[in-house]
Amino acid sequence: MLKRISKRGYLMIGLAVIIILGAFFYFINLGQVGTSTSKTKGIQLTQNSAGDYQTVIKDGHYLTSAARGITATSLNNTLDTKDFESSLLNLSKSHFKTGRYIFQEGQYLDADTVNSLLARQTDSDSDGLNPKDNGKTDDSRNPIYVQTLTEQDFMTKDGNNLRLAGMVVGVAMNSQDAYQKEQYGTTYYQTISDKDRIAYGQKIAPKLIKKIREQQGVGKNIPIVLAMYDTAPEDSLAPGSFYAEATSKSGTDLGDWSSINEKSIVLPKESTDTSTLGSDENSGFTNFKNDITNFFPNIAGATAVAKFTNNKLSSMNVTVTTQFYSQTEINAFTDYISASALKFLPSSAPVQIKVQTANEIQAILVRKSDDKSYTITRLY
Repeated sequence: MLKRISKRGYLMIGLAVIIILGAFFYFINLGQVGTSTSKTKGIQLTQNSAGDYQTVIKDGHYLTSAARGITATSLNNTLDTKDFESSLLNLSKSHFKTGRYIFQEGQYLDADTVNSLLARQTDSDSDGLNPKDNGKTDDSRNPIYVQTLTEQDFMTKDGNNLRLAGMVVGVAMNSQDAYQKEQYGTTYYQTISDKDRIAYGQKIAPKLIKKIREQQGVGKNIPIVLAMYDTAPEDSLAPGSFYAEATSKSGTDLGDWSSINEKSIVLPKESTDTSTLGSDENSGFTNFKNDITNFFPNIAGATAVAKFTNNKLSSMNVTVTTQFYSQTEINAFTDYISASALKFLPSSAPVQIKVQTANEIQAILVRKSDDKSYTITRLY
């Protein structure tokens, strides 16, 4: 005989069903592409703001590139590192639109492959992009042309997975090669002419494309953009810039090379610099520097790096070095800097102002293009 189920019994059965269904849908969703950044299994995406890419989260962790930061030599301009990557990402947006593609740090060129590519060729190993050492120790030596590589992947959704839809690879070429004639000896500098740098970059490009396509998962028909970057000399106060790009649509074939018109200059300009590029920005920055110096005499210096794309200002990074430490001084000074910057610095491009002592950063002021005010972050 069947036993009547009480109200309490029905309640317990209902709760059990809810728990089972909840667990079922939880495990179903683990492998799906979503917008959460919680630490779960599977592939997820970050939320993106306007004009930025969504990025890939795997098993609750941001996907980083194992080959990031590998260089052919340890002697290079540290300003290039950040500019190289950020400028490459901006360049990528002209090929892979932020609303359609998902950004992923390079996952196909591993550390061993990149180290092999950045090495010199030898009699037993021809994989290196840099030429054989000819044994010379003067300007007739074969320099290190290729300093570093950066891979950026652009993905599209394929059901519950992501599919590689294209790649952009930045190639940083040396304009100056530092070397030693003997271990721990004096460092010498060999200048590489624009003509030689450009020619060598075009020469090794098909070889690099071939190596990229050999990596598992890349395939023969994924579009690959190569972007060539001219690194700055080691003692330069400004970073280098991208100067050319070409696209391989299939195989190792490359389309025509296109020039990229980018240049970074230091403000205030030297009196010997007679170029017209940045003249208006230089006048505005000089007025800004004089204004904040008159307000606070404890300024040790103020400089800016202005970046131009197609002869138009695209960003400005200002560094103000001070000699005071009290909280009230920092508050008063950063407030004054904000007002002075709005008056004298350009509004058509993003501006970042870093206020620092010789030992620490005290404040960062940021204004995006056409913003009406600066956002101030005080670091104390």
